[in-house]
Amino acid sequence: MAATRGEQAEKASPRMDDRHEFYIGGKWVPSSGDERISVVEAATGELLATVPAGTEDDVDNAVAAARAAFGEWSNSAVADRVAVLRQIADGLVDRETELAEMMAREVGTPIARSRSVQVGLGVTIFRSMADILEQTPLEERRGNSLILKVGIGVVGAITPWNYPLYQLAAKVAPAIAAGCTTVVKPSSVAPLAAFVVAEIADELGLPPGVLNVVTGAGGRVGERLAGHPDVDLVSLTGSTSAGARVGQVAAADIKKVTLELGGKSAFIVAPDADVDAAVTAAVRSCYINNGQTCAATTRLLVPVDRLEQVEAKLVELVGSQRVGDPLDEAVDIGPMASREQQQTVQRLLSEVPAKAHFLVGGPGEPADLDERLQTGFFVRPTVVSRIDNNAAIAREEVFGPVLAVLTYEGVDEAVSIANDSDYGLSGGVFAADDEAAIAIARRLRTGQVSINGGRFNPLAPFGGMKKSGIGRELGPDGLDEYFETISLQLPS
Repeated sequence: MAATRGEQAEKASPRMDDRHEFYIGGKWVPSSGDERISVVEAATGELLATVPAGTEDDVDNAVAAARAAFGEWSNSAVADRVAVLRQIADGLVDRETELAEMMAREVGTPIARSRSVQVGLGVTIFRSMADILEQTPLEERRGNSLILKVGIGVVGAITPWNYPLYQLAAKVAPAIAAGCTTVVKPSSVAPLAAFVVAEIADELGLPPGVLNVVTGAGGRVGERLAGHPDVDLVSLTGSTSAGARVGQVAAADIKKVTLELGGKSAFIVAPDADVDAAVTAAVRSCYINNGQTCAATTRLLVPVDRLEQVEAKLVELVGSQRVGDPLDEAVDIGPMASREQQQTVQRLLSEVPAKAHFLVGGPGEPADLDERLQTGFFVRPTVVSRIDNNAAIAREEVFGPVLAVLTYEGVDEAVSIANDSDYGLSGGVFAADDEAAIAIARRLRTGQVSINGGRFNPLAPFGGMKKSGIGRELGPDGLDEYFETISLQLPS
């Protein structure tokens, strides 16, 4: 007897394990509420798993556990913290296959990228933070003063759905290293990796309360965490509107916040650049993780006299992108992480000015998707050319596989257009040589710039200017955000 469509789908996409408990105070405990959150597979729209929808009481219990653990953990030996960080990294490596598939299905990240970026970057951050801690002096003699670096206290970590493990690592790893304790609230769209990290921490014997995980709605669990009087630092990665709200709530207690928010980053192709190499680098930067990347360079600025050459290369590269099931090794572009995000991208594409040119893609869903993927959250990889910087598609963060192409007459105008944005998170410059590209990059008001295709560096500070956020993550600068500085004035 032939298998039914439902049986075929189940065989192709088995359910992930449902989660029924939070990790609080070193134990798995049920939520104080009865509501649950559905986690949906991006490629099919089918139910993937469920997790508890936490309450304010759950947040209070997690913060109390973190507060109780802080005194001992903040005074733990550096060697012990280093060992924990490396053990967590090893635990993630051991579960790489599971995690990569999990985030491919939650977020839509093509599986090869899910292994190398979603999992690989998380592992790198935990390991690099261990190395950085070993090299960071926590005491310094300056004149008659002894300067101490001490953990800031209890950290509320609110993480996004686009990079569930990497963004958790970018907050939890420096917190552990600095001697802080943490309550993690992952996104409801992609919460499952946080439970795996908690399992790894539990198995290695991390002291109770050092790491706690509570899932739930941002307006309830996130808001309570950001405003909790016993939380000393709130670190959020999310939308600019969410960052503004967290800043507002946290301000009541004058607590520290670090905010990694939106972006609408520009990639400048200099007049003397190798167009083929420049466009290849720009496409790589724009379409990674299906465009669901805050630092994606989604505005491509090109000299007006080289526009046709650039457009031809874009048609070649983006037009050949393979769209489909993110678990297929041959796929380049998967779905959006949610129906809501799919609708956001489609709305912005439908509002593109009539005078613009869709070189590739446009509104609507990709053709020729497998039957099983017809209910997934797909959009067409798109290039929109010949628009100006006032169009919504050039100003709003699309968070999908969409590249906007703008022209300029000279480098001064290119810099002006690049800086004409509410955001300042990332950017790119491609020129004939590195020095020429650096000269342009120095004029950009943004947190990081790729020079001639330079790759992301997890040891360099990451963060933005303007509405892209406050503070920095990663590397020594990211670790410093989790310290308070104390001066002991000694007798002369």
